[in-house]
Amino acid sequence: MEKRWVYSQEAPAEVVAQLSENLKISPTLAGILCQRGICTYDEAKHFFRPSLADLHDPFLMKGMDKAVNRLNEALHKSEKILVYGDYDVDGTTSVAMMYGFLRGYTHQIDFYIPDRYKEGYGVSQQGIDWAAEEGFSLIISLDCGIKSADKVAYASEKGIDFIICDHHLPDEDVPQAVAVLDPKQVDCPYPFKELSGCGVGFKLIQAFCIQNGIDQEEAYKMLDLLVVSIAADIVPIVDENRILAHFGLRHLNGPQPMRPGIEALKELAAINYDMDISSIVFGFAPRINAAGRMGDAKNSVRMLLAQTKDEAFRMASIINESNKERRTKDSNITKEALQMIEEDDFLKSANSTVLFKDNWHKGVIGIVASRCIEKYYRPTIILTQSNGKASGSARSVHGFNVHNAIESCSDLLEQFGGHMYAAGLTMPVENVPAFRERFEEVVSKTITEEQKIPQIQIDGEIKLNQITRNFYNIIKQMEPFGPGNMGPVFVSECVYDTGSVRVVGETHLKLRLTQDGSQSIDAIGFGLSDYYKSISKGIPFDICYTVEENIYRGVITLQLRIKDIRIK
Repeated sequence: MEKRWVYSQEAPAEVVAQLSENLKISPTLAGILCQRGICTYDEAKHFFRPSLADLHDPFLMKGMDKAVNRLNEALHKSEKILVYGDYDVDGTTSVAMMYGFLRGYTHQIDFYIPDRYKEGYGVSQQGIDWAAEEGFSLIISLDCGIKSADKVAYASEKGIDFIICDHHLPDEDVPQAVAVLDPKQVDCPYPFKELSGCGVGFKLIQAFCIQNGIDQEEAYKMLDLLVVSIAADIVPIVDENRILAHFGLRHLNGPQPMRPGIEALKELAAINYDMDISSIVFGFAPRINAAGRMGDAKNSVRMLLAQTKDEAFRMASIINESNKERRTKDSNITKEALQMIEEDDFLKSANSTVLFKDNWHKGVIGIVASRCIEKYYRPTIILTQSNGKASGSARSVHGFNVHNAIESCSDLLEQFGGHMYAAGLTMPVENVPAFRERFEEVVSKTITEEQKIPQIQIDGEIKLNQITRNFYNIIKQMEPFGPGNMGPVFVSECVYDTGSVRVVGETHLKLRLTQDGSQSIDAIGFGLSDYYKSISKGIPFDICYTVEENIYRGVITLQLRIKDIRIK
């Protein structure tokens, strides 16, 4: 598939030169920092040396004082507290964090995760009814609740108060809870708006510690769970999230004893090296998510809360089986979905994909939508039948707002929600053909030609001989990488393979590259075997890539991970 190489705008030369001199680094690296808004020595110091002292005051968040006062009241009166969270990674880590912290201060506490299929997303009436029957008088909702005004009112009628910890965009009708903690409220003065749901819960814990004279280290013990939510929920790793992720990763990789549930996840994911954001996204997140997709999300919480290694591994093995089942269904449904597109001339040439099959598993259709975009790069909605309705997940391409496109079809829907790149929706089954037609019409009118081509963001062009150990070490200090601070992508032009190019694993290229007679460097290009013939003929080519370490038989070397190739 053709890709656009989009070069980041260069920073002013005088600013780059000054930063390069102040930091004693190359102009190339100084330019990358400036592109990311780090243009002065002080900004660089805060970037390269994150400090927990730079975390924002939790009491700047609207409603925080009310939330802490109500929590204190519940603890002093020995009220029953229910920690309620969503079934995805952000929700389950939030619940494990809040429950794990508060159980140190009360035994009158339990947690609740709604059933993905019977109750759906967010606060459910079934959950509130259960809480009322069990005598709970306070619910702390995490990663959900901001759109549950009706459910919060229903709980109030039953004598149950709510503290909402959420990070999604509020509706105009904000729930009448005891306290609503959500930095995205229009009148919330909190300076950082991009916390995960778990991050908002962490700020409540932090505020609780401050007000009650508890050492902040008690809150910081939860950073291992918080970094998992930050990575999995794909929130920007900038500002406060960068600090929290930095120290969360240090917690995961540090010398102190590991949380048994994390240890179990590492072993199942075969992670035997220091963890980064990527290893959480690809190693931890699918397994934690699988519990809610295929079975009971409470198993994820139980694993994360496990006190012993035996208990953690028992829960982790259940989750791992769920993940194996998820992968099988994901693979099978993706094959079916791609076949449906390939066998339909209209779908092959359309600007969008909308597919429906009544027996597809609801827990994996979001993943299938993403897989379809890898082959057919366009806004995609995968629908299945659930509770007599057509229910689905939408995924988008860079720059296109799929939520707005769905909203243009809202008269055909019973409900929908989400954001620019991902959304969920439900409609009567009989409306699917009309929705497919309308959605295609809306997308065709609003999508640009550029948005139909996947793009690779390029940080700058360099020569291969600039890639030294010192160069890489400075890049390494720019971690953790993620949205808002992606690993730098470079371009090098007119490179050659030294004659060692070969295809490995059927579709991948292994090369050793040189440029202008420079010392050669190893490179790997996943899924790029189509270029083998041209490269093996000695034809020069351009590459865009990231720089990484490769460990083979205990020897550590630098290598390039090629993202795309352009033959000259």
